[in-house]
Amino acid sequence: MSDEMEEIRNDFLVESQEMIELLDQRFIILETDPANTELLNEIFRAMHSMKGSAGFLGFTHLVDVTHRAESILNKLRQGDMTVTPQVITAILEAIDVVKLLMADIRESGTDAHVQTEDVSQKLDHVLAGEAEGAAAPTPAPLPTTAQTPPPAAAPTVAEAVAKPIPPASPTDHPPAQASTKLGEILVNDGAASKEQIIEALDQQDHRPPLGEILVQSQVISEQTLDAALQKQQVKGTRKGEEEQTIRVETRRLDSVMNLVGELVLGRNRMMKIGGGLDQSHENDPLVRELGETLAQLNLVTTDLQLAVMKTRMLPIRKVLSKFPRMVRDLSQKMGKQVRLELQGEETELDKSVADEIGDPLVHLVRNAIDHGLEPVADRQKAGKPTEGVVRISACQEGNSIVIRIEDDGRGLQVEKIKAKALANGVVSEAELAAMDPRQIMNLIFLPGFSTADQVTDVSGRGVGMDVVRTNIRRINGTVEVQSQLGKGSQITIKLPLTIAIIQALLVEVEKATFAIPLGSVVEAVKITRADIKTINGREVLNLRERVLPLLRLTDEFEIQPDAERDKFYVVVAGMGEKQVGVVVDRLRSQEEVVIKSMGDYLTNLKGIAGATITGEGKVVLILDIAELLQDIRMNHLAEVAA
Repeated sequence: MSDEMEEIRNDFLVESQEMIELLDQRFIILETDPANTELLNEIFRAMHSMKGSAGFLGFTHLVDVTHRAESILNKLRQGDMTVTPQVITAILEAIDVVKLLMADIRESGTDAHVQTEDVSQKLDHVLAGEAEGAAAPTPAPLPTTAQTPPPAAAPTVAEAVAKPIPPASPTDHPPAQASTKLGEILVNDGAASKEQIIEALDQQDHRPPLGEILVQSQVISEQTLDAALQKQQVKGTRKGEEEQTIRVETRRLDSVMNLVGELVLGRNRMMKIGGGLDQSHENDPLVRELGETLAQLNLVTTDLQLAVMKTRMLPIRKVLSKFPRMVRDLSQKMGKQVRLELQGEETELDKSVADEIGDPLVHLVRNAIDHGLEPVADRQKAGKPTEGVVRISACQEGNSIVIRIEDDGRGLQVEKIKAKALANGVVSEAELAAMDPRQIMNLIFLPGFSTADQVTDVSGRGVGMDVVRTNIRRINGTVEVQSQLGKGSQITIKLPLTIAIIQALLVEVEKATFAIPLGSVVEAVKITRADIKTINGREVLNLRERVLPLLRLTDEFEIQPDAERDKFYVVVAGMGEKQVGVVVDRLRSQEEVVIKSMGDYLTNLKGIAGATITGEGKVVLILDIAELLQDIRMNHLAEVAA
């Protein structure tokens, strides 16, 4: 395949993926609002555009499926067929097959490896009026090759003016002649000469010339034309906005982000050197000038960093777009009535964060429907509406993105969680006695934990919630659960805006420097050796009537202490409800650091999230607080079991 054709194919895949996401959402809305003609027209145009582009590239299976779906949509918008759940389900099944065809095209360059006979037969049955609620029209002839079927009847002038002209199919005129297509429609209607129409189209930003020609030619009324032109003007504005954007490959943005990270490290190094020179040569005019230049460089670097980060930001709507379809299918499968509410879809987050949060959200929504929402009969007995609600909301709070998944179901049963935790050996009775209800609820995130009475293909294997916490911890996020019995549950996820550059607290232990992500730091306190107590052989600190377990980095990383110390600093760090006191010798500074991978040979270092380079040019390890907390817990459980 030539480079030009490959580029065209890639553009087709990107645009088609956007259309598929759009169609999934629009069909769910259409099912609740079947009389929405404008929505039907929008869906029809998207399907027609996909079919035309697929035909141009020679993807015959894709053309075959999309043409059948387009024929059904055409009958729906013309009123020859009624919008019913059965019809929507058939078209959604066709969309699923289209997704498989797209994946095949992406991997092999052809759509020949996906079987489409079954879905084609189902669509034929719908076309023949065999679906419930459909009329019994004669099905349109279906193509078996890449050729485009005969066009439907020409649209009215109002439709032609109001609608954007779809991409050309193989037998259409070239895209460059797009204005001619509308001109031909008008000429065929006996409105005006082809030359008049094209001349009017060239000036359609000025409504009087086009309006006068069409109205004088007695094609449509002036009022109808005004309404059509207003829609045309809105769509034209959107088109202009789209033309001001370009698509950039993610790897290029990643490369730019890495370069900015290196620039930030260089900036930190120069600021450190400049600060040292300013202290030792404060009266030197060149040093003062250097300080001013470094201050300007610091400002520009910060602005550049923010600008690059914004280029990687995308609305969380991209992540949430798949949930309406998923909730519809799952609720039908389980015989429940579920309404999905999405809030804050315009909230932006880094693409790397968006890529990681998709799977956890899927697990949480599936659990909310399966475990959280009661069957219809149980909801009626409890005096609740038969339709359950699952709500996903997103917002930005400071330097974090907060996502909440709520349901109005039965809520978490604390006693059942207690019994399951004891039966599985997850915690001891002594530990449970010391836990408050909120801490007990968060036990559902432990590996292998499940309160389901039976295993289904939806949930119950005890892996979903563990995956949720693991994926969220990987991007330095936190997850917590709150619930009220009989009223529902809320799971709160806090994520960083970006995972490439973070604020960190630099600490020193026996001349070794470590970085603790500032998002994990609660506070820092100064203590003496006498403040440290021992419970069951483990060091703890009584901090404001709370027993805080202590972690010595000298023990964790086998650092040989030079001498006994009487004074220490304890950095209280934690993820959610769990906290630990990290014992260090000295607090150095707060610094913006760039997280670097440890490489293939050092990826499995326990308790280390990555490395960075300080302003002094030294490599510093970044602590993984979540993993250190987990390690402390596992050691404690092993001691209890012994």
